[in-house]
Amino acid sequence: MNRDQIEGKWKQIKGQLKQKYGELTDDDLTYSEGKFDEMVGRVQEKTGKTKEELQDEIDSWL
Repeated sequence: MNRDQIEGKWKQIKGQLKQKYGELTDDDLTYSEGKFDEMVGRVQEKTGKTKEELQDEIDSWL
């Protein structure tokens, strides 16, 4: 997962995550500069996925 790619396409990725994991909120998926790892941690907590699993999923969308 390349952070530059993710940041550039974040709106698309955010929508796909919300569709797949209905329990995720806009607050969970709010990206702010320097807080990427914190946001990934919130997504992991809500989905029960590992960081690697989330990376693979996001990579498949890029």
